[in-house]
Amino acid sequence: MWAMDRRTALGALAAAPVVAACARPEPSPTASTDDAALAARDVALDVAPLGFPWETRDPFLFCVHHDDAYPAGNERLGPAASLAGRAIGRDFAGKDGWRMYHGDVVPGFPQHPHRGFETVTVVRRGLIDHADSLGAAARYGRGDVQWLTAGSGVVHAEMFPLLASDAPNPLELFQIWLNLPAADKLADPHFVMMWEGTIPRHVARDAAGRATEITVVAGALGDLRPPAPPPRSWAARASSDVAIWTLKMAPGARFTLPAAAPGTDRTLYFFRGSQLCVGARAVPAARRIALRQASPALLENGPDEAEILLLQGRPIGEPVAQHGPFVMNSMAEVQQAYADYRRTRFGGWPWPSDGPVHGRENLRFARHPDGRHEKAG
Repeated sequence: MWAMDRRTALGALAAAPVVAACARPEPSPTASTDDAALAARDVALDVAPLGFPWETRDPFLFCVHHDDAYPAGNERLGPAASLAGRAIGRDFAGKDGWRMYHGDVVPGFPQHPHRGFETVTVVRRGLIDHADSLGAAARYGRGDVQWLTAGSGVVHAEMFPLLASDAPNPLELFQIWLNLPAADKLADPHFVMMWEGTIPRHVARDAAGRATEITVVAGALGDLRPPAPPPRSWAARASSDVAIWTLKMAPGARFTLPAAAPGTDRTLYFFRGSQLCVGARAVPAARRIALRQASPALLENGPDEAEILLLQGRPIGEPVAQHGPFVMNSMAEVQQAYADYRRTRFGGWPWPSDGPVHGRENLRFARHPDGRHEKAG
């Protein structure tokens, strides 16, 4: 998926209304940390509206939240609806609550190249059909994650097949771009599948019994350890302190984020809900919140269920030169990436169409370049 198209396709979200100041919670007699002191602490360095895509900090490059209310599918797994009035091939407008993106029959992102970074695709609802220049294929979604190291160069397609012909086909996902350090930018391409059943989740309850559910895609939370990322990922280094979590908070729930390691940047993306208290700061809906380093943060939800994405990591701290689908350390390296792609096509495209889909079977699977097959558990 291409950041440049997304960035120009949609403007920033409208500012949400200001909410009241945070109430000071009563400390629980059984709490190991003084909740009142945490509530009074100003841990939010910066609060800003979410845009499209979402702004991130090193080692992340960007994050996009796709949320499309697709209708029933037709015999070609595209929308059983008129495409009139859409800019086919570059449809980002959100007409009727969904987008074709770069697809002309099936929504999605037909073949496009990447070099120098990783994509982490967290699919909350719906399905993605993956195909790439190495001959690999996958269908995944409904809680699954694909973590792809583009490295030296790969061409892939990410299509959104609409399998249900008699019901809507909602799709919701995050795609996160994670940078690679110079030493790994030309690593061999590699992807891992994290099937929904292997991704750890934990439900924490506050003193009043209100739940916060944490899903751990990367990093660790207590004894929870997710599947390992690709071997050349920045996240594969323990010292990187990379974490990708989602939090779902019941109305009124309170949860304390444990402190990250010193030198680690941490950002919250409050993408669903009405209001949230982050330490002493009252935060309205649809906001990005940069947190102070090495500090725990008390989160107190408002009256509606809330969802938050957390991205954290120690910065790589190297120059970033990006143009379209290539992210290197200098523009000379970006120009070389374009030259290499024109010359080699990063292995060519072994598929009969630019946006292949994998049939009507409602099965999740992965076929790797070495011929290894996986099925969702």
